[in-house]
Amino acid sequence: MKTGGTAAALSVLASVAMPPVHAAGSDLIQVALIGCGGRGGGAAANALSVKRGPVKLVAMADLFPERLATDLTKLQQRFPSQVDVPPDRQFLGFDAYRHAMDCLNPGDVAIFATPLAFRGVHFNYAIQKRLNVFMEKPLTADGPSSKRMFALAEQASAGNLKVGVGLMSRHSRAMQELADRVHNGEIGEIILQRGYRMHGPGGYFLSLPKPAGITDLLYQVKRFHSFIWASGGCYNDFYIHIIDHLGWMKNQWPVKAQALGGRHYKVSPDGVAYVDQNFDVYSVEYTYSDGTKFFFDGRCMNGCQEIYNSSLQGTKGMGIASAKSDCGLPSSLYKSQMAAPENLIWESKISPDERDPYQNEWNDLMDAIRDDKPYNEVKRGVEASLVSSMGRMAANTGREITYDQMLNCDHEMAPGVEKFTMDSPAPLLADASGRYPVPQPGIVTTREY
Repeated sequence: MKTGGTAAALSVLASVAMPPVHAAGSDLIQVALIGCGGRGGGAAANALSVKRGPVKLVAMADLFPERLATDLTKLQQRFPSQVDVPPDRQFLGFDAYRHAMDCLNPGDVAIFATPLAFRGVHFNYAIQKRLNVFMEKPLTADGPSSKRMFALAEQASAGNLKVGVGLMSRHSRAMQELADRVHNGEIGEIILQRGYRMHGPGGYFLSLPKPAGITDLLYQVKRFHSFIWASGGCYNDFYIHIIDHLGWMKNQWPVKAQALGGRHYKVSPDGVAYVDQNFDVYSVEYTYSDGTKFFFDGRCMNGCQEIYNSSLQGTKGMGIASAKSDCGLPSSLYKSQMAAPENLIWESKISPDERDPYQNEWNDLMDAIRDDKPYNEVKRGVEASLVSSMGRMAANTGREITYDQMLNCDHEMAPGVEKFTMDSPAPLLADASGRYPVPQPGIVTTREY
């Protein structure tokens, strides 16, 4: 997508009052799922669980037939009257996203749950089709794709499209109240934040050399957590929620990061070397423009103490943002720096029907569509992705990285992704032993591998 073309499109759109976009001819909102498995099936289930107005899943797309079939079966069993995806609306391949979105009308919703490298390509087509969108996090892994996504976000708003991003902490009713209280000064000025996600390997964090019978490209897409171009690695995909909601509590983004990281146990129990690009541990010091710090620690190693929460210290007290996991209840505030019961000044009390932030984010998006309210979370989603990438790059290079350096780094990790076919070469090429390039802090310092 040429920058000049985007600017021209925005100029034209800005001069026209865009009408509301609704599902054509009825109250029914149709949904297409692009990217099955994992969060794809979960997002589709959340969409079909919205109580306000009829919703139906009508098309699905993926690269892997088994993932599409598994999600389809699960969704049919759970929502038999809301799933209408016959074989001629089940699409496979790198162009499947187009066919799935072609089944929708303007004002319907496309779900993007593919690896992030494809986010901009799919979003651009949805804007052309005048579709509302829900896209999973993270959104970008490098500077060039972030700039394109910022431009597409403006184009979507100019076209009156509603776009949700799967950073569900923002839809936790507990964290929404916490943010209001913190921003109103209940614990004074924030002077320190801590985030931890430390547990055993999950998802596709580890990968062995590519087996026979699958191309490098399909192997890397299938095991996307292992490869930075596809997911931002475990750092972006696993850690972005805590990075996002602590930035929200501070009401700004960090401006720079320095970090440590390392690979420790990269050999399988059978003695075969893992080939993923992830570090086993990350320890990142983020700095805000006022000099205050946010420390994030991530670890994917078995046998170690597990810690998975987030907190903030203020000049008049402290708060727990997530008591466990990415946004686990309760959130709370204390009148001192110790989270002891006698110091508690507030604890979240959430009604049962609003305790699931994954469902809340879909309820909020559908409300915006049906009420024609401005709703576009993409800019913030790209910013959270950039801050995640900034910490990752600091660890991977061994250098301090600023927000602007991350945004303007010209290392595009998956150029030409819009032209991928089943026979395309992969963005990463393995050596003779099947190993892919890995970060080398202090040796490779202007890019990550």
